[in-house]
Amino acid sequence: MQTAIIVLSLYFVLSHIGLFFIFRKAGEAGWKILVPFLGIYTAVKLIQKPWYWIPIYYVPFIGFIIWVGIIVELLKHMGILSYWEHALGVIATPFYLSYVGVSEEYPWKGHQFVKNYQKSKQREWADAISFAVIAATLIRAIYIEAFTIPTSSMEKSLLVGDFLFVSKVNYGSRIPNTPIFFPFAHHTLPFTEQTKSYSELIQLPYTRLPKFQNVKRNEAVVFNFPAGDTVVVQHQDQTYYQMVRDEGRANLWRKFDVVARPVDKRENYIKRCVALPGDKIEIRDADLFVNDKKAYRSEGLQFTYLVKTNGTGFRRETMLDKEITEYNYFRNRNIATMNLTEENLEFIKGLSNVKKVEKYIKPLGFYQSTQGYKNPIFPNTDTTDWTEDNFGPIRIPKKGDVIKLSLSNLPMYDRLIRIYEGHELKVEDGKIFIDGKQTSSYTIEMDYYWMMGDNRHNSADSRYWGFVPEDHIVGKAVFIWMSLDPNESWLSLNKIRWNRLFSIIHNEEGDPYQN
Repeated sequence: MQTAIIVLSLYFVLSHIGLFFIFRKAGEAGWKILVPFLGIYTAVKLIQKPWYWIPIYYVPFIGFIIWVGIIVELLKHMGILSYWEHALGVIATPFYLSYVGVSEEYPWKGHQFVKNYQKSKQREWADAISFAVIAATLIRAIYIEAFTIPTSSMEKSLLVGDFLFVSKVNYGSRIPNTPIFFPFAHHTLPFTEQTKSYSELIQLPYTRLPKFQNVKRNEAVVFNFPAGDTVVVQHQDQTYYQMVRDEGRANLWRKFDVVARPVDKRENYIKRCVALPGDKIEIRDADLFVNDKKAYRSEGLQFTYLVKTNGTGFRRETMLDKEITEYNYFRNRNIATMNLTEENLEFIKGLSNVKKVEKYIKPLGFYQSTQGYKNPIFPNTDTTDWTEDNFGPIRIPKKGDVIKLSLSNLPMYDRLIRIYEGHELKVEDGKIFIDGKQTSSYTIEMDYYWMMGDNRHNSADSRYWGFVPEDHIVGKAVFIWMSLDPNESWLSLNKIRWNRLFSIIHNEEGDPYQN
């Protein structure tokens, strides 16, 4: 954080030193650039651009486009016309503006000089593409971003192949922790396995712009994967920490490449926020309870069922017609496993070849009774006998909560204290030390959320890796702009799910509990 503050301060000071001397060359008082509003007004007047550049300049992040435009236009007015010199002025603004401002090689040539300058077609294209990349990158980073549903964890609410727009302004746009990055890439450069698409030279502290709303229960929320701070490159679909529990850390590091990622470069996940800071949650035989009341069940909610048949299977066409896409039939046992919504459950029960249907539930102690037990359920220790179907009760941490710590409940808050809130945590001789001081309590510094997929038996969610910190929240899923069915060929007329195009993602914002 201190490094970021120093770098940004130097950027501001050196840029304005350069502008001070450029203003003087243009016949304006140099001190004007140091006065808020007056400086930008004077710069816009010098380059003879429309008045609306001034208010747009003060729009968060979009104003950066105006800043780039001012720099480029000032350079033009001093006879600096090449694309690469303009790029240098934008990339190395503090140093280049200072150099140009004090150098006698670059006098002020004025607006008539710029007016007489004619760009080549190639230059017009280069400028247009550069502007588009900058604008699109800023919009994607701060305002709205396209997102693809890659897995079935949210079916049948959101489907594999859905393309969403995610609003980052609803919950307050998050300032990127790593502001130096390759456009349109998340954490890895295209066509590479592990080449970072960002630089950690500058790392900014967690900051958000003002929000329009708080996160609400039952909203579909995009967030950075909390357990994604460390990643096994060859197995990015698995959680590093579970792989450590299964294989051992030394063995894992010997066999694979392991990398660390900052918060904003961790994988993007989408789940439903089922519990807010301060809520109490419990799962009883796969039913979720929030604050001791049965939680709202979204229309697309589905569970895994065991379906006993008379020996005959199921027609694939019939199953796809009912959008039952996750099922396996074991002919030798006349039984199938199916992920079903309430509607599809009733359909399956009504089939003539179905003899029995029951929900697949893992009871308390299931994993302890499993050979080679490595508990995948949060807090991933032998301190509980919880499963994904029988879990809790626990309280979701809220900013300002004072937690009484003990050796028995420490696994619940270990990662929160060490990783999410950045404190040193040690246990010595049965005593708990935070930042070198013995303590029996801890004050929560951020709000936390509990996220679960609507496909309850096929979703890696908070039941496996715990709380989602507020600084990991990316945005709110708002609407589907395209949907492609992975079960259809590209030549099929049904490849595009026409009924889902440009559909709003409905979030239950009323009573969060079931009547």
